[in-house]
Amino acid sequence: MTEQTFKDRVALVTGAGRGIGRAVALELARRGAAVVVNYQKSAQAAREVVQQIEAGGGRGAAFQADVSEAGQAQALVKFTLETFGGLDILVNNAGITRDTLLLTMSDDDWDIVLKTNLKSTFNCSRAAVKAMVRKRYGRIVNIASVAGQMGNPGQANYSASKAGQIGFTKALAREVASRNITVNAVAPGFVETEILAGIPAETLEAALKMVPLGRKGQPEEVAWAVAFLASEQAGYITGQVLGIDGGMAMM
Repeated sequence: MTEQTFKDRVALVTGAGRGIGRAVALELARRGAAVVVNYQKSAQAAREVVQQIEAGGGRGAAFQADVSEAGQAQALVKFTLETFGGLDILVNNAGITRDTLLLTMSDDDWDIVLKTNLKSTFNCSRAAVKAMVRKRYGRIVNIASVAGQMGNPGQANYSASKAGQIGFTKALAREVASRNITVNAVAPGFVETEILAGIPAETLEAALKMVPLGRKGQPEEVAWAVAFLASEQAGYITGQVLGIDGGMAMM
């Protein structure tokens, strides 16, 4: 089958300076999309992603925004529309962790993870859908997690935020399907990112025993799945959660 192409499409990827977001931005650009690389703090990393996109002959632009704040998310979408003339693909990737057992979890640990991971998805989707409804076309892909499907000790906040993203995905998919907008999620497992690098080696080794394929995933493997869900070929897929977890959460 012909590779999915995004010629004349515009994509916005949140939290795209590093890790999965970076891989997604580069993959969409490689396939022809103009890409807005959102970041909150990692300005240099975001600029490097844009430089890599442009070096490959693509179009990219970086924009700083804390997408957990509604006004900043709206400004990000406005920038995308004004810079590239549209918005066809939104990838909600921005996220953080604040891991600790529930008994020692502070209100701030809970609130900031829910706000960064879940409210940002709401903020960006609400702003983007307005443009997509007018165009009667759109692809939204939310980066959830296997933790939102299975739960994870020490991550009650993170697991709740990702489970919330999954519920949000299904609800929004039903709302906008009549406008030719699809909304899906991917649920990565143990993927080689900075977050994973912070896990003690012995803990990670034990966790990988739960993975039937017996290895960590790579950000590019998530990016390929996101690119498919954002493609024309995936136009009859909506409200779904695609696990990219080496078989951890078989359902």
